[in-house]
Amino acid sequence: MTGLLDRTVYVHVVSDRPSGGWATFGTTPGGVMNRSSSLFTTRRLRPLIAAAAAFALVVAACGSDDSGDSGDAGGTEASTADTASATTEPAATETTEASTVATTDDSSSADTTTPDSEPDAGDVDFASMFPDLGPPTGDPIAVGLVNTEGTPGLDFPDIREAISGSVDYLNAHGGLGGRPIELINCKAAGSPETSQACAQELVGQDVELILLGLDLFPDYNTYAAAGVPVIGMLPILPGDYTADALFLTGGNATVGAAMAAVAKDHFQAATVGIVSSDNAGANASEAALTASLDLAGIAHTTVKGGDNETDAGFQGLMREAAADNPDLLVSLYSDAGCLGTMRGRAALGITIPVLTTGICSSGEVLDQVGDDAIGWVFTGVATPEETPAGDILREIMGNVLGVAPADVDPTSLGLGGIGLFMIMSLAEYSQRMVADGSEVTGVSLYDYLGATDGLTLWPGDQPIDCGLSDTYPTICSFTFPFAEYKAGGDVVTVPGLEAVSSVDVLP
Repeated sequence: MTGLLDRTVYVHVVSDRPSGGWATFGTTPGGVMNRSSSLFTTRRLRPLIAAAAAFALVVAACGSDDSGDSGDAGGTEASTADTASATTEPAATETTEASTVATTDDSSSADTTTPDSEPDAGDVDFASMFPDLGPPTGDPIAVGLVNTEGTPGLDFPDIREAISGSVDYLNAHGGLGGRPIELINCKAAGSPETSQACAQELVGQDVELILLGLDLFPDYNTYAAAGVPVIGMLPILPGDYTADALFLTGGNATVGAAMAAVAKDHFQAATVGIVSSDNAGANASEAALTASLDLAGIAHTTVKGGDNETDAGFQGLMREAAADNPDLLVSLYSDAGCLGTMRGRAALGITIPVLTTGICSSGEVLDQVGDDAIGWVFTGVATPEETPAGDILREIMGNVLGVAPADVDPTSLGLGGIGLFMIMSLAEYSQRMVADGSEVTGVSLYDYLGATDGLTLWPGDQPIDCGLSDTYPTICSFTFPFAEYKAGGDVVTVPGLEAVSSVDVLP
């Protein structure tokens, strides 16, 4: 291995999974995260690291476009909030006693510096500084985490586990600006009622900050009334884009816009042929993409197939998409669709370049298709240099998964990876605040995130710029790298596409 970080997959990647499942990250056919599948097994390690794992669109699973006044009212109640540890809980609707990660010393709340060293803003690599920090000694900070678990098609314990594991690490290395983190979990069940119950319960426990894992119906009104700021992984429904909150990743709209920008400016495409499966999630992804293509002045046609076509079926889709000789093809497939569309294009001798999601750059996919992937360009994938932050990531996830750090497959962080990068990014920002002489509270950290220039998403250099878009004021990241497959198996960043902005063609 020439370097730990040979390829980074960033957050904003759409999927065609009908119920929010994961292509190469271990799912059951119904799309529920399967803890015994590939996400948690050791495979041959490719030199890849998922710096912010690709996400699947989950709108299809809730069956609603509304942000708060409709959904499953099936009677599943939110679980009792509990203090988190890295221990896996067997069922999302059950509450298990967990050890508190916060310390109970009586040190002054005014002291928010770390015990061993106070970082200097001029010479500290904030993204990788944590090993040099000792256990935090300030007053504990109570942080609430709302995550959806326990409902078929909406079961994402990996998010909680990765965040809890990160909190365990941080409580040995600096906490949040020198404050130990008391993580209090509440599990929603994919309905407005359970999300509201979580909000009320967490506010009642005097949390300083709310983190949203995957929560379809966040009760923003309750949080706002209590003065508790909200920071989330990714926006799901339209209401999230204008809520009283901040999201570290951009969601579906920014992905499609970045693809459209590359189609126009890099490929100089006047026409695009799209292949996609025909389900609610894929249709939403396709709608976001085509809206941005329209803004970019690019004509497009879409060919839709099944979630799992035969080889002949995928060949037929690629043949139809290429029939009018468009300037560019776009595949929104994942899972078997990555394999099928790549092999189908190669078998037919089609040479039109293809733009696709980062899911298809997975080692699992490329190991099988080999040079059939020549001509494919992946959204949100880059080739960064090795950094010490990668060792931190492996250590955290090794503890979460119960494997040695060297055995962590960074290509398979799944949704949990996004949660890890969220909490680690906030921890990095808190250390920056300490270096600037600022006190770290839930409100001050939120304000710092929303107002500070030059921040990046841990552990890499993806820029964070909250409020850049008036249409999507809650989104904090808008740029994407793009990489292409090269003969022999290398995936390398496309020159000039190291940081493509989605802003100009956001729908």
